[in-house]
Amino acid sequence: MDRRRVLAGIVATPLAAAPLAASVAAAGPALAAGAPAAGAPAGGERRRSTLVIGHRGASGYRPEHTLASYELAARMGADFVEPDLVPTKDGVLVCRHEPEIGGTTNVADHPEFAGRKKTTSLDGVATTGWFTEDFTLAELKTLRAKERLPEVRQENTLYDGLFEIPTFAEVLDLRARLSKELGREIGVYPETKHPTYFAKAGLALEQRLVDTLNRYGLNRREAAVFVQSFETTNLAQLRRLGLRTSVVQLLSAEGAPFDLVDAGDRRTYADLVTPAGLRAIAAYATGIGPDKLQVIPKAADGTLGRPTSLVTDAHAAGLVLHPYTFRAENNFLPADYRRGTSTSDFGRAIDEQVAYLKAGIDGLFTDQADIGVLARAVAAGQSIAATQPSPHSAI
Repeated sequence: MDRRRVLAGIVATPLAAAPLAASVAAAGPALAAGAPAAGAPAGGERRRSTLVIGHRGASGYRPEHTLASYELAARMGADFVEPDLVPTKDGVLVCRHEPEIGGTTNVADHPEFAGRKKTTSLDGVATTGWFTEDFTLAELKTLRAKERLPEVRQENTLYDGLFEIPTFAEVLDLRARLSKELGREIGVYPETKHPTYFAKAGLALEQRLVDTLNRYGLNRREAAVFVQSFETTNLAQLRRLGLRTSVVQLLSAEGAPFDLVDAGDRRTYADLVTPAGLRAIAAYATGIGPDKLQVIPKAADGTLGRPTSLVTDAHAAGLVLHPYTFRAENNFLPADYRRGTSTSDFGRAIDEQVAYLKAGIDGLFTDQADIGVLARAVAAGQSIAATQPSPHSAI
């Protein structure tokens, strides 16, 4: 299906606050001091509009977590780009969705690394493949990225083998260059991946992240930075180390933060989204990043259902709310928002995002930043002509 033609037609056990608050208090005065003050802009945000966050860059159009993907997202109008951070054997933060890289690089084609394939327990799940902590940065730089979802995004396989694995520092350099070129500040929204796993491996992420932000002058309350994690202890640790940027507690529709599981704490993500849980999160975080189905779930027949109280509850706790992940392909859309017969065809993605924006969210993670920008304009009743990138800014 001609995607340009399709896009043109699309427009149409309860948690008590005290235990979590106690763990926050135990983090010491630095935690409270590091949290953005009430009324301060979150992540450099001026709140004139909701945020469009390029999920792993423009991963709907380029292999995820590559400089090409991040750059395309920024040029399409994303306010922030999102690098997932994992460390190398020599302690450098690089951008990969997971420490296992067999699915996102051509490492399997390198016979010199065949002996490094292993099975390890990743957050309690036996996982087989190649892992970043077993490679130096120089070795990772000999690999090239490939599309993680080739069955859904066959067009992205055109770029397999072209792009390196970027370091976090390289992303920050790109951010600075594009901010200057495009005449607007491009924010960065890094996620610390599997912090408990890496701490046990002797490659803790926290100090490395804080040091990098300090080096680039971005460890400021008003910086266009959100630091996010699915774990909770990790965020408190970052505050103890002096992190002053906005912080987001990621959530899931099921399961529990692995740091709590590892510590024998029985609280789950469901506990964290209660009003009491959200108030506890607000003691150390600026916002939450829920699964979009926690905001508007699907009905029993797979169609889009009715909003939950999460937006209202989060705002009542003083938290911004940036749900994930919005994707254009039918495979990821509610049944009533699909078009065409293939799961990889683009459906009514703009309409879906408009429904969520009208539910009151403060931003969204999307694999197709251009669609997010259009949806934001439609939801706000603005002209969509102004959202189109100028020819000189397109790749």
